[in-house]
Amino acid sequence: MFAKIVAVSLLTLASGQLLAAECKVTVDSTDQMSFDTKAIEIDKSCKTFTVELKHSGNLPKNVMGHNWVLTTEADMQPVATEGMAAGIENNYLKKDDARIIAHTKIIGAGETDSVTFDVSKLKADGKYMFFCSFPGHISMMKGTVTLK
Repeated sequence: MFAKIVAVSLLTLASGQLLAAECKVTVDSTDQMSFDTKAIEIDKSCKTFTVELKHSGNLPKNVMGHNWVLTTEADMQPVATEGMAAGIENNYLKKDDARIIAHTKIIGAGETDSVTFDVSKLKADGKYMFFCSFPGHISMMKGTVTLK
């Protein structure tokens, strides 16, 4: 009898862990100006969400640096355009820009950075985009973020 109770308890525990939402993602960036994903889905049950950005290329950040920036779809291009003037020392992002929901720093070859943000900042019916704000990269390095 005890063995059955233990077995049922272990099965219940295991299935509960399988149902738990994954509240993080790893995004890889390359010297070919690309992210390895074009879409990120965030489960509504996540309180916070973490994005880990990796750079698997060989070039330094001043030549082929990348970051991960989250904004609404409408704010994406203006944030990127205005960020160019901010320079690499400010991650090509205007300081204290309220339109930016989350962002990593600019990284180069072999580096990683991560950002954790409050999921309550996103609306279920909102249209969100992630992109790299390094000048010229937004044309190829962007994707969608949806709350599911």
